[in-house]
Amino acid sequence: MLTYIVQRLFHTLLVVLAISFIIFFSIRLTGDPVAVMFSAGEPTKEAIEAVRQNLGLDQPLPVQFGIFLKGLFTFDLGTSFRSGMPVMDLIWERLPATLALAFGGMAVAILIAFPVGIISAVKRGTAIDFFGRIFSLVGISFPNFWLGIMLILIFAVHLRWLPSSGFDGFSSLILPSITLGMILSGILARLVRSSMLEVMNQQYISTAKSKGLAEWKVIILHAFRNALLPTITFIGLQFGSLLGGTVIIEQIFAWPGIGRLIIDAINQRDYPVIQGGVIFLAMLMVFVNLIIDISYTLIDPRIKIGGGKS
Repeated sequence: MLTYIVQRLFHTLLVVLAISFIIFFSIRLTGDPVAVMFSAGEPTKEAIEAVRQNLGLDQPLPVQFGIFLKGLFTFDLGTSFRSGMPVMDLIWERLPATLALAFGGMAVAILIAFPVGIISAVKRGTAIDFFGRIFSLVGISFPNFWLGIMLILIFAVHLRWLPSSGFDGFSSLILPSITLGMILSGILARLVRSSMLEVMNQQYISTAKSKGLAEWKVIILHAFRNALLPTITFIGLQFGSLLGGTVIIEQIFAWPGIGRLIIDAINQRDYPVIQGGVIFLAMLMVFVNLIIDISYTLIDPRIKIGGGKS
């Protein structure tokens, strides 16, 4: 187990380094941040060079990247060009809103997908199953930005039931959570259905039924319980994706999370905030995947570390 964990940590480190390299050099293809900072005036050449030197932009790119990596592993992602605040302080300030939205989206997906997937599997081949599969297809096909705008128009503008933007209590979390969770619910419902169908064809399910157990006990205590393993794994992996996928939703709902922080930084060419925010979200996704990968072997003892099931 220890060897496996060390190997996974090493692979994770390589992924983080690769992501850091891509993000760092991609951002620098967008233009000169100093030119943007002085776009409203006519500074002297000396003033521009002084700012460039103060920000460390006069160093060669490999040197800048080395400084960035050193800061990354010491949780020092630099200082914002605009606000002068440490990037990590800005991220920690916005992280609770992003986590709340990710958990909200996941909760919506689970509350919708589990009943739809279970009922669709139990009623396989019926009209209920047909509508369950149609729901899954529609959920997957919806563009989340379109769904978010429609929800705002209906429930915030016309009905005035819910706020359209901001992070101010539970009511403000409902619309963005539904928007984020709806697409995931379609994918998750299909996975729950397929997992349930696979389990319900097993011999022990037939044995449980032959013993006279109530149908709901067979479905919930036996079939659904054993179908949870791939589902839990998928949920864990998708939670990491949700953290990175909140960027568009946060912009639509004016949600004060890390995604909106990155969008604002892009508009201002604030390099440290852009690369710090993106690399932070990427690292969250990578480490969530790492935890799920390791915990998979603990959830199912039949799985051998390094080589399939026994």
